[in-house]
Amino acid sequence: MAIIIDLDVLLAERNLSVGEFAAAVGITPANIAVLKNGRAKAVRFTTLDAICRTLDCQPGDVLRWVPDSETPEGD
Repeated sequence: MAIIIDLDVLLAERNLSVGEFAAAVGITPANIAVLKNGRAKAVRFTTLDAICRTLDCQPGDVLRWVPDSETPEGD
């Protein structure tokens, strides 16, 4: 199983740079990169709350589960 984080799509839809987004959420651009690249092992609820508040979205817009058989190569 894989949890996919769709931050790239959401940032593109809102024309936000990683730097602008990181500043608005209150975490470093490096931590945004860890989330975007699927290398995060955990996400704090306070961080998820800030992400959703900044992007005006629901947690399910940011995170989605994909079964192993549907996980794209490299994820």
